[in-house]
Amino acid sequence: MSRQDAGRGRSPLDRRGFLTRSALLGAAALTPAFVTACSRTEAGTGAPKGDADLLAKLRKQGFVRVGFAGEAPYGFRDGDALAGEAPTLHREIFTALGVRELRPTLTEFGTLIPGLLADRFDLVSAGMAITPERCAKVLFSEPEFISPTALMVREGNPKGLSDFASCVARGATVGVLTAAVEASYAKAAGVPDGSVKTLAKQQDGLDALLAGRIDAFALTGVSLRWLSRTNRGAAVQVGAPFVPVVDGVKQFSAGGAVFRLGATGLRDAFDRELARITGDPARYVRLVGRYGFTEREVPPRSLRTADLCAA
Repeated sequence: MSRQDAGRGRSPLDRRGFLTRSALLGAAALTPAFVTACSRTEAGTGAPKGDADLLAKLRKQGFVRVGFAGEAPYGFRDGDALAGEAPTLHREIFTALGVRELRPTLTEFGTLIPGLLADRFDLVSAGMAITPERCAKVLFSEPEFISPTALMVREGNPKGLSDFASCVARGATVGVLTAAVEASYAKAAGVPDGSVKTLAKQQDGLDALLAGRIDAFALTGVSLRWLSRTNRGAAVQVGAPFVPVVDGVKQFSAGGAVFRLGATGLRDAFDRELARITGDPARYVRLVGRYGFTEREVPPRSLRTADLCAA
C-alpha cells in the first residue's frame, strides 16, 4: 500500500540533541542493562545480531514473524487466517525458501518500522510503499506491486474531481490515511495543508466522505476498489487511477516487503523467489487476483528498488 512514515517522533533526548555529562554518568550507572541492550545489535546498523544468518534460523525454527497493519487488500485478517496481497506472496516465497509458517503481529501502520527495528518481527508484510525516507532506515525487497493513486468521491462526483490538481482548482477537502504518501502527493500538487484531513483507517475515509467531512478520499486505486467492493451499495465511486508527480518525478506507488538493515541475505533470497513470481504475470494473478490485483499491478522489470530509494 502506498504508505509513508508519520512525522518522526522526538524523545526529550532527541529534542535536546545532546547528553549532559551528568546524564552520561547516570547512564553508566545502568551499565549491565545498557551493555546487554547494546550487545544485541550489530554496530552501525541497529540490526539484531544474527541477522546475517537469519534465513538459516528461520528454516530451523519453521516460521517467520511478520508485522501487518490490518489493511485490506494488502495484509489483513480474514477470520482466523492472515490474508491479502503481501501475506499471500510472502507465504509463497517463504515456502519456497523452506520456511513453512507466517506468524503475524497486528499493529498500527505507523509502528510497523519501529516494531521491525525493535525485533518484534522479522519483516513487514503490509504492502508498504518504497520511499527514500524509509530506505534510510530499512531494507526493501524489489517491488512486488505498483498501484497508481485514485480518488473516491461521492456518487455522481458533484465537484468533478479527477486528480489532485482538480482538488486544488475546486477547493476540495482531501482525506488521506495517517502516515500515507498521499499526503505528500497532495501537498506537492498544491492542496493547502488545511484542506488535507488525516484518517486512521480506510473505512474512516469512506465514512467521512459520506458524512460530507471530505470531498475526496485519496489512496491507491486497488485499495479504493477493494473498499468500494466491501461497502456495496454505498453512494460512492472510484475515479480512474492517475500518477501523481513530485518534483518532476512520477509516483507509481511501488510497494514491497521490509527487512532490517542487517538482513541482506534474507532479503536477497526473498528477491530471487519474488522475481520468479513477478516474471510470470499469470502466476502473479493466480496468487493475488482475488484481492483485486491484475497484470496492471505487476511491476515492470525496469522498476528497481535502488532507483526508488535514490529518487
